[in-house]
Amino acid sequence: MTKALPSVSRPAQPGFATFDDPDHSLLINGDGEPDFGAIQTSEDFLALKRRVTRFILPATLLFLAWYVTFVLLSAYAADFMSTPLFGTVNVGLTMGFLQFVTTIIITMAYARYSKKRLDPQVEKVRALAETDEELA
Repeated sequence: MTKALPSVSRPAQPGFATFDDPDHSLLINGDGEPDFGAIQTSEDFLALKRRVTRFILPATLLFLAWYVTFVLLSAYAADFMSTPLFGTVNVGLTMGFLQFVTTIIITMAYARYSKKRLDPQVEKVRALAETDEELA
């Protein structure tokens, strides 16, 4: 019996006769399209979802708590919010300005987290559905 050998220039395509175990299994359907159901249940995709949630959930909860505190103080603690800090700048204006600062800080932190933790994991998930044509 002869063994079909893959081309040296590219890895074996799904369905190609070989006795070697692939380095990773491609999650594509019979038509050569990504099998999104299989990708969503893969360990790499689940790890990506966990990493996204690990940042998004705490950041969202902290920002919402900070925002609700600002709104509640504005509505129910007018005396505190109108306390002058310097000149005509009071606590309410300062807290309102800090809402913008907080948004910028969260955006910069997410961009850094995404580049360091999410992008490498996204590449692993993409690799599950790459075909030879996409690699060329």
